[in-house]
Amino acid sequence: MTRFDVPEMSCGHCTATIEKAIKAIDPTAKVTCDTGTRKVDVESVLNERALTEAIRNAGYDVKTVATI
Repeated sequence: MTRFDVPEMSCGHCTATIEKAIKAIDPTAKVTCDTGTRKVDVESVLNERALTEAIRNAGYDVKTVATI
C-alpha cells in the first residue's frame, strides 16, 4: 500500500476527484481518502510515480509518499 499526503484535499468532492483519477488508470485499485488527516492510501499494481502523477493531474499537490 502507498500513502500520499495531499494537503489540499479537504472535502468529499476532493476525495471523489482523486479516487476517480486513480481508478481511471487502475480500475482495480483500492483507494481510501481521509480528509481529516489529508492522507490517501492506495493499493494498486501501479508504482507510486504513476499514482502521484494521477493525483497531480487531478489538480492536487502531493507532498510526501510512503510505502506502508
